[in-house]
Amino acid sequence: MSRARQPPLVTGISPNEGISWTKVTIRGENLGTGPTDLLGLTICGHNCLLTAEWMSASKIVCRVGQAKNDKGDIIVTTKSGGKGTSTVSFKLLKPEKIGILDQSAVWVDEMNYYDMRTDRNKGIPPLSLRPANPLGIDIDKGRFPQKDLESLFPGMSADFTSENFSAAWYLIENHSTTSFDQLKMAVVNLKKQANKKNEGSLACVKGGLSTFFEAQDALSAIHQKLEADGTEKVEGSMTQKLENVLNRASNTADTLFQEVLGRKDKADSTRNALNVLQRFKFLFNLPLNIERNIQKGDYDVVINDYEKAKSLFGKTEVQVFKKYYAEVETRIEALRELLLDKLLETPSTLHDQKRYIRYLSDLHAPGDPAWQCIGAQHQWILQLMHNCKESYVKEQKGKDTFLSYLYVYIPMLDLDSDVRPSPIGHLSQTASLKRGSSFHSGRDDAWRYKAPQQVVFVEKLTKLVVSQLPNFWKLWISYVNGSLFSETAEKSGQMERSKKNARQRQNDFKKMIQEVMHSLVKLIRGALLPFSLREGELRQYGGWEMKSELSGQWLTHVIQTVRLSSESLTALEIPNDMLQIIQDLILDLRVRCIIVTLQHTAEDIKRLAEKEDWVVDNEGLTSLPSQFEQCIIHSLQSLKTALDCKPGEASVFQQQKTQEDVCQLSIGIMQGFIDCLEQLSTKPDGDIDTSHLSVDVSSPDLFGSIHEESSLSSEQRLLIALSNCRYLERHTFLNIAEHFEKHGFQGVDKITQVSMESLKELDQRLFEMYIEFKADPIVGSLEPGIYAGYFDWKDCLIPTGVRNYLKEALVNIIAVHAEVFTISKDLVPRVMSRVVEAVSEELSRLMQCVSSFSRNGALQAKLEICALRDTVAIYLTPESKSSFKQALEALPQLSSGTDRKLLEELLNKFKSSMHLQLTCFQASSSAMMKT
Repeated sequence: MSRARQPPLVTGISPNEGISWTKVTIRGENLGTGPTDLLGLTICGHNCLLTAEWMSASKIVCRVGQAKNDKGDIIVTTKSGGKGTSTVSFKLLKPEKIGILDQSAVWVDEMNYYDMRTDRNKGIPPLSLRPANPLGIDIDKGRFPQKDLESLFPGMSADFTSENFSAAWYLIENHSTTSFDQLKMAVVNLKKQANKKNEGSLACVKGGLSTFFEAQDALSAIHQKLEADGTEKVEGSMTQKLENVLNRASNTADTLFQEVLGRKDKADSTRNALNVLQRFKFLFNLPLNIERNIQKGDYDVVINDYEKAKSLFGKTEVQVFKKYYAEVETRIEALRELLLDKLLETPSTLHDQKRYIRYLSDLHAPGDPAWQCIGAQHQWILQLMHNCKESYVKEQKGKDTFLSYLYVYIPMLDLDSDVRPSPIGHLSQTASLKRGSSFHSGRDDAWRYKAPQQVVFVEKLTKLVVSQLPNFWKLWISYVNGSLFSETAEKSGQMERSKKNARQRQNDFKKMIQEVMHSLVKLIRGALLPFSLREGELRQYGGWEMKSELSGQWLTHVIQTVRLSSESLTALEIPNDMLQIIQDLILDLRVRCIIVTLQHTAEDIKRLAEKEDWVVDNEGLTSLPSQFEQCIIHSLQSLKTALDCKPGEASVFQQQKTQEDVCQLSIGIMQGFIDCLEQLSTKPDGDIDTSHLSVDVSSPDLFGSIHEESSLSSEQRLLIALSNCRYLERHTFLNIAEHFEKHGFQGVDKITQVSMESLKELDQRLFEMYIEFKADPIVGSLEPGIYAGYFDWKDCLIPTGVRNYLKEALVNIIAVHAEVFTISKDLVPRVMSRVVEAVSEELSRLMQCVSSFSRNGALQAKLEICALRDTVAIYLTPESKSSFKQALEALPQLSSGTDRKLLEELLNKFKSSMHLQLTCFQASSSAMMKT
């Protein structure tokens, strides 16, 4: 439904600018049909309906309220037309200070006018008001900003009643557009006013001139009458009467006005006292105002009032003022003590410290509050560090007691598995840490008991120092450059004194920083490196229960923590010589981390024997060499943090002792694995632990596999160990040497040389043991086999073939070949050559021991020697060839062609009949089988 009237439209407002409560006239169209039709009126967003007075449909009068916006529209809302619009706007001005001579559009209470001299409201009687226009010409206020005038005439005033009155300011402010002729007229008016003051008494006489004439006439008449009487008696009588009348009149007047005059004097004295109280109420109210502002925390107001009172009444001789000023000084002294207590109170922010120092400086506090604050902060940081250590030491003892309770009363929790990783899981844990995994386990409780208390303490301690030392350092820097007292360098005197004090106390502050750094380092050493402290220092900075030394992983974590702290402190631009002690600590931690890690690695290497499964691959190797190499690699990878040199850090190998220790530990690791191999290869059959062997449950030959693995003979274990030794010598040890060099280890050549020599010694011992196991039975069976059946070389039949003892020996050699070939093809030449050497040597010895041969005996011996030699020809060595030659030389020569032919036929027959058995001794077949 459409409205009956159009919306209100405001087209004008007068005046169009002013301060709050300015009375304005609003003009427009459709402004309502009456006072009841007017629903709303807003100016600059403020509701002015309460002061609105509806005059007509085109005029409304109201007062502007205290609006938030400095400029806005005039919106009229009526019941008949709704919310209207405006084509004009009103500008709200900020209220200016109104003096006694200023014109104002609003009523100003004359009893509480604004006095520019005291910068506060002051009540005066109306009769003391001065003329609003002392020049007597029209005032034309200029548009000059008040701030510009104040900056142009600093310390002056446009109030002509002020002591600092500036005529130029007054003329610019009130007569900037006045013509020169009018200014001349103003000069004339001022001169007239001055003349009026000088002619005041004369004007008074002129005003009472008629009264004087009347009195003169009366006196003349009396004088004429006395002359007419002509008698002295009358004259004397009249004179006496006149004097009596005058005396009585004077006494009567005194009696009548004595009370009035007394009240007037009393009123004047009271008025004077009130004027004094009004004029100096700032001083009289100052003690109470100081207490109130202190309670509110308005210290700036207190300081400003105190400076003002000190400049006005600091040297006064008036007893009343002295008394009140003494009260002010008493409260200011209490404020100094309060601010000093707040300044030395800890903890406190740097902002509050600077603020309290400036307050104390402005209050002229004795001593040097800034240096006192620096000393208090220094002691507080040291106390925090020692309290941190004491709390964690107590917590460690409490945790140990609790764990003991759990071990005794709750064994089912198996805390030991949570606290320490098992040796078998050591490698996987190391790899997990290197991948950057968290130290926290899945349960918070497990983390609490897993993380060593010393590690948690170091994290807390470094965090504490890094959080407190920056503010301490910044406070000193502010003290040095003087910014504690004035950011804009306005108080140059205080800044110079501060800089002078800072120069004198520079060495003292350096000692403070060094003491903090020494305490930090010694507390960390006491927790992690107690052996690096002297006995006296250990009692102060130690106290930890060192049941077991931290592992390399935790030391790595500590190194990272201390490095981050060092970087944070370096960012503060603290001189490097003050932080050198932290670099020394990091170096010692890195060295200790390397030593401990290598020691733990050596222990883990010794336990690798428990993980040997005796499962041989195609190359005759078990998983043991690979596990050994991976263990070393993971150990070196975990040392990357300790080995890397950050900016400003030295190499861990710069000290000769460290190089020697690391070299010996590395050799010990290699030797430990060699000992592990020897232990495995020489362990008696009954001592072999196969309970940990893993077998594929889905295998159809499950029980057969277990039987085969658990029934390894000592000879087979020797062969496996020899195969592993061969691989270690040719691959693993060389790879490990490359990793040592890659990570910057010193003395790698020595480590490799010593390890290789030890490995070769083990290999030779194991080889000799195996040859002894295999060759001795074969060699031992030759002599009994030769002389079986009372065989005699002097009396024997014509040879019909190779005898069984030699065939049996060859079968045993073939068995050795098969066993070695099954384990490692590469070991076959070495083993077979040595076995052949042993057999040929024994055969040579036996032949040389025969005193004489018959013709048939010589033929039989030569047949068997040649058959053995030709069969193992591919495994002959210079030693075995020499033995066979010596054996043949011990025989008589075959002179008959028939014998040689028979020998050749019998050899061919032997090779033909045992072709299948002798295939393993053929080079081509051997190569074929390898493929």
